[in-house]
Amino acid sequence: MRVYLETFGCQMNELDSELVHSQLSSLGYEFVDRPDEAQIVLYNTCSVREQAEQKAYSRIGIVGQRKKAGERLILGVIGCMAERDGLDMMRRHPQVDLLCGPAELDRLPQLIDNARTAMAASTETQAADRAVGLAPRSARVALAGNRTRRTATLAAAEDNLEALDLSRSFRLSGEHARRRSAYVRITRGCNKFCTYCVVPNTRGAEVHRPPDHIVEECRRLADAGALEITLLGQTVNHYRYTHGTAVSVGGSELAQVGPGLSAFRSSAQSAAGPTSGTRVTTFADLLARIHDEIPQLPRLRFVTSYPRDFGTDILTVMRDCPRICRYLHAPAQSGSDRILKLMNRGYSTGEYLEFVAAALEYLPDAGIAGDIIVGFPTETDEDFEATVALVRRVPFKNNFIFKYSPRPGTAAIERFEDDVPDAVKRARNNALLAVQAEVSAAVHATWVDRTVPVLFDDVREIVAPNQATRGSAQPRVELGWERPHQTGPSSSTPSTPVIQAVGRTPQDLIVAVDCGSREDAESVMGSIRAVRIKAAMPLLLRGQFG
Repeated sequence: MRVYLETFGCQMNELDSELVHSQLSSLGYEFVDRPDEAQIVLYNTCSVREQAEQKAYSRIGIVGQRKKAGERLILGVIGCMAERDGLDMMRRHPQVDLLCGPAELDRLPQLIDNARTAMAASTETQAADRAVGLAPRSARVALAGNRTRRTATLAAAEDNLEALDLSRSFRLSGEHARRRSAYVRITRGCNKFCTYCVVPNTRGAEVHRPPDHIVEECRRLADAGALEITLLGQTVNHYRYTHGTAVSVGGSELAQVGPGLSAFRSSAQSAAGPTSGTRVTTFADLLARIHDEIPQLPRLRFVTSYPRDFGTDILTVMRDCPRICRYLHAPAQSGSDRILKLMNRGYSTGEYLEFVAAALEYLPDAGIAGDIIVGFPTETDEDFEATVALVRRVPFKNNFIFKYSPRPGTAAIERFEDDVPDAVKRARNNALLAVQAEVSAAVHATWVDRTVPVLFDDVREIVAPNQATRGSAQPRVELGWERPHQTGPSSSTPSTPVIQAVGRTPQDLIVAVDCGSREDAESVMGSIRAVRIKAAMPLLLRGQFG
């Protein structure tokens, strides 16, 4: 059968979709690029951002119209929205045929098969199924339920998701083949319980994969042609695997539940491991192993980091291992200590600045990025100005800035009234974007006249006014990209398309190089080339080969 799979949200979801694609392809399912060509439509959903959720509901509605018109197709919702809403989603959206949470993706083929069987039943039987509700539907639902917060090593060992990771396809395909990049999960779930975030409830407790499995997965991807691997975890630097404590099968250790947060309070303890002599692989150890044991891999990076528990042992490994990218995505979320406490972030602004200072001491050329939420409940003008001050103080290459929106399933929606008016949120969001643009421009300017390695992964065509005929008209700079901006009689001036090869430095800085033709730009895709930086803009560096 033909399958259409669309992904909403974060890199975690992108990896989950890759694994689902590999899993179903191995069973003979054919993937298509358009939903109207598919017999099975799957939406991998995200609950973290309201925009991603609304897009998913819009798609669900469109498929519902197709089914009302008489099309026989299966609609499946997988990921965080399925886990959070559960069977209530089926009650509100009867066009949904199956639900599968992120902790149960190994059961997706069985759910699809059950849905196909149900679809083949008579119209009367299907009507009766919907009328009686839960019992017939249970064969088409896989949600973690009360197993979401796994608390024992044995429960983690029962998690078949490790088999799903291990059975992935190691042949780079689609955009990953073009970019020659890949994701590898090292942890699943989260133990942080930030009040604005639903992830600990939808993805479960922190579970850490065995280091040997991770290293082997990276090795096979590098052998398949990957030039860059990104290690993924909700709090990736919390990775800590204690050997000999996990249940094993056939002599191979399985995933284990992560330790409590107290295990990360001392960087010295984190580096040395327990005094009992038990062997521990920390995140720093894992980075060093991948770097040293897979010399054919040019780039290794990771996201996302939790700032308070980022030990100097990790910074030391990053400094001493040249193929680990000098890039840190460590969300601050706010510059107000009062708001950080309400968010349950577990650190102060001062502690965040200490993390940044240590990072820049060890890695002076590091690229630092983060996330900021504006308009969190009770945020005052003074709280917002504290956030502005933090953004001005830290050399962020960029920040992903969001307006707070109450998310179902989070602690914040129960504890706090969403009392910051939307107009105020929008104003603060725009003001902080403008401040970040200034900071980004200053950071990017430091790279002018430097030669940097760039992994090219995209070809873009921009339209700029014809240089020979545009007269006094000047291009408008909008987030670093030149776009035509003309007034009066010159508005009809012919435009000349400019073909650019676009890629990223190890610091995750975006670099664009003008090329003579699309063929020239395509020829450097999936390769690392030296580029001399000639100009800088808030979100873009411009350069030339050589």
